[in-house]
Amino acid sequence: MSKVNPWGSGQITNYEKLFSEFGLERIPEEYAKKLKFRLFERGLVVAHRDFNKILARIEKEQQFINITGIATSGKLHFGHKMDIDLFVFFKQCGAKNYFGVADIDAYVSRPDSKIPNLETAKEFAIENLAHALALGLDPKDIFVQSTQGSRYFEFSHELSKKITENTYKAIYGSIDLGKISAVLLQIADILHPQLKEFEGPIPSVTGIGLEQDPHARITRDVARRLQYSLTLPSFIYFKHQGGLQKGTKMSSSEPHTAIFLSDKPEDAENKIKRKTFTGGRDTIEEQRQLGGQPNVCKVYEMYLMHYPNTKKVEDIYKTCRSGDLTCKDCKQHCAKFVKDFLVEHQKKFVKTEKVAKKIILG
Repeated sequence: MSKVNPWGSGQITNYEKLFSEFGLERIPEEYAKKLKFRLFERGLVVAHRDFNKILARIEKEQQFINITGIATSGKLHFGHKMDIDLFVFFKQCGAKNYFGVADIDAYVSRPDSKIPNLETAKEFAIENLAHALALGLDPKDIFVQSTQGSRYFEFSHELSKKITENTYKAIYGSIDLGKISAVLLQIADILHPQLKEFEGPIPSVTGIGLEQDPHARITRDVARRLQYSLTLPSFIYFKHQGGLQKGTKMSSSEPHTAIFLSDKPEDAENKIKRKTFTGGRDTIEEQRQLGGQPNVCKVYEMYLMHYPNTKKVEDIYKTCRSGDLTCKDCKQHCAKFVKDFLVEHQKKFVKTEKVAKKIILG
């Protein structure tokens, strides 16, 4: 069986292999009709584990647990924004919300060259959380690993007895003590809301990228072994945003490929115009004759994943394919959209930064 690296920066392109090897279920087309949200409407949510339980809760207006998190090991970019946008959507569906700030996870699972101490992870945590709050979260939605109560840490240690060395190696491929610690914390993050001290055993959903599936598999395996009567956690998988150039996932580890939420709006505008790979032809004449290739275009991908108007995105796709839209015009429009978004977002960030600092540091 293949190994998927949840800590890497490579982009997964062979989805069929994940479906066949790891037993992921495809998202049925009717889900997009029931869940009026762009990630479903545009086919960006591609797979799930037991999401039918969550959909049933949404349709019956019953509560469920909505949980995700960020490992505070770098700046947030537009790829992270997708995860937060999905969390905000489920929040609007009436969920009980648990947004984890994984500062301990970030420190123990990353090399010292990147996160030399917990203080550095907390500095990133403040900035990351301020962005998340500016994107629509409330302080009451947040929990921070390093400030959790004793029951959380007691539970994370209980989990260690439910994972064998062979199980861990089968999923992750190698033993790394820091990453083992991070995995235990991630499992605790996802499962602890179902303890009687919190919400009790009700369905939960975590939105993740496909490369995070090892964490989902080990969490569900541990949940089956616990003495508590927990509901097996559900997971939903979205396509990760690619970097601005071909072949990489948008990642803090590859800063030249990413547009960060902290980028100066003018700098982000220039990245779109000057550094982004397109699916255009060699000449305008060829573009008019043969049409563009939006399926490989990183500019179109930005529209697809973030532009709020689905009809506009469909129009961009059609006019690109027909050759009526040139790459120059498309880049200019996209650059303005990103710039305008960042201008408004960063106005909110100024107000949320103090709130984030108080949550992280007390």
